[in-house]
Amino acid sequence: MPGPLSHLTVIELAGIGPGPFACMLLTDMGARVIRIDRPPAPARGGLDSLMRNDSVVDRGRQSLALDMKQPGAVEAVLRLVEQADILIEGFRPGVAEKLGLGPAACHARNPKLVYGRMTGWGQTGPLAKAAGHDINYVSLTGALHAIGTAAQPVPPLNLVGDYGGGGMLLAMGVLAAHAQAGHTGQGQVVDAAMTDGAALLMAAQYGLMAKGFWVDARESNFLDGAAHFYGTYECQDGKHVSIGSIEPQFYRQLLELCGITDPHFQQQWEAGEWPALRAKLAQVFRTRTRAQWCELLEGTDVCFAPVLSMNEAPDHPHNVARGTFVRDEGVLQPAPAPRFDRTPSALPKKAPRTGQQTRELLAAARYSAAEIAELVAGGVAFDALP
Repeated sequence: MPGPLSHLTVIELAGIGPGPFACMLLTDMGARVIRIDRPPAPARGGLDSLMRNDSVVDRGRQSLALDMKQPGAVEAVLRLVEQADILIEGFRPGVAEKLGLGPAACHARNPKLVYGRMTGWGQTGPLAKAAGHDINYVSLTGALHAIGTAAQPVPPLNLVGDYGGGGMLLAMGVLAAHAQAGHTGQGQVVDAAMTDGAALLMAAQYGLMAKGFWVDARESNFLDGAAHFYGTYECQDGKHVSIGSIEPQFYRQLLELCGITDPHFQQQWEAGEWPALRAKLAQVFRTRTRAQWCELLEGTDVCFAPVLSMNEAPDHPHNVARGTFVRDEGVLQPAPAPRFDRTPSALPKKAPRTGQQTRELLAAARYSAAEIAELVAGGVAFDALP
């Protein structure tokens, strides 16, 4: 595989959400990721159907399907652990230990292994064993309270907890631990909690609040929709544009290019004037279509961009020039990032079918052909469904 992590082997105990996203980041950068799946079965509907074998987030894996309730399956995973650099699991605390695949069991086979644990609440604390989702984790950190309208918090999709505060934090954590293991020969456990990660993403806001520059209320601050110079505006055609003219030189250019001469706009940082100034600026943006505003403002220092839909974004000239999105076998998806000049990443293969590499991976774990046949016949290991 191309990419800077082509020397790494990662074991992924299959789950949903941030753990798979962390593994997607690793495989995008060249790591070999072996996903341990449950036995293949028809999708049960609901979230199972939505998340299983996701053609984007699960790209690049190899799939080994095992019935983890059987001791033979646990032994197969431990044999793979002996050859791995990193293991990632996203169970509730204690579940991996009950399976026989906790950190102690894995480190007994491979002391250098980095053991990454992805949870919402973390491995410790009074909520550690409770169920939850992204919206609950970001609620506990102040992040959700800060996002939305003055009347009500609005979930920022599941980007702040699951993916930014979860998957990306875990990927960084296991790579840091792997770098340290390279110096000491000793692995360690990485406890990545979405509550911790979402709190970290709020570092700037907590810092601004400490200096008296942030009010702990929605739509009261320059980055949360209150300020007229940082927000979105509807255009004549019903589409929207975004403005981020924070710095005075950028704000001046906004006024100049929009032909605004009203002296009221000179009170940029008077928070009490923001509602009236926002209403006035909204009237200005309703005078042209989004395309017309793009022609006037895009590429300037106004800090401007059109608000594009998911279908529109891949066709924007900037995204096209950089190859930010790719299409593989008809599936539109974000390309691997960041960019590396010496060891560039490439789009991995599409997500495997559950159990697609079962026999190949068991052979790599030093099982003979006869032993593999016995594991499959005994319902310990499973081939992919046709």
